[in-house]
Amino acid sequence: MSESTDSSLDFFAECKKNTEKFFNEIDKSTPVYHQIATDIQKNYLDAWKKVMDSSISLQQEFAAKTGQNISMSEDMKNTIQNMIENSITAYQNQNKIAIDSAEASKKVFDVIGENTKIFGSLNKNIMEFMESTMKKYSRN
Repeated sequence: MSESTDSSLDFFAECKKNTEKFFNEIDKSTPVYHQIATDIQKNYLDAWKKVMDSSISLQQEFAAKTGQNISMSEDMKNTIQNMIENSITAYQNQNKIAIDSAEASKKVFDVIGENTKIFGSLNKNIMEFMESTMKKYSRN
C-alpha cells in the first residue's frame, strides 16, 4: 500500500514540477511579447506619420508647381484644428478604455484566484468529512 502512496506522490510532484516549468517559460516570454507589441505599434505610427507628411509635402509641391494659391479661411483652419482635437480625444478615450479594461480583467483574475483558493479549501473540507464518515461506517 505504501508503494501506491509513494507513486501517487511522485505523480503529483511530477505534475507540479512540469506545471511550474510551463508557467516559468511563459513568464520568460511575456516581456518579449510586450516588446513586440510596443515595437509594432511604434512602427505603425511612424509609417502612418510618414504617409501623412509625404502626402502633405506632395500636395504642397504640386500646388507650388501649378501656381495654385492655396489660402485657408479662418473657418477652415478651425475645422482642421477641431478634427485634430476630436481625433486626439478619441485616441485618449480609446487608451482609457483599454487601460480600464486591463484593470477590470486583472480584478477578475484576482477574484478567480481567490475563489479557487476558497473552493479548494471547501473541497478539502468535504473530502475530510467524507473520509471521516467512511472510516466511521467501515468500523461498524
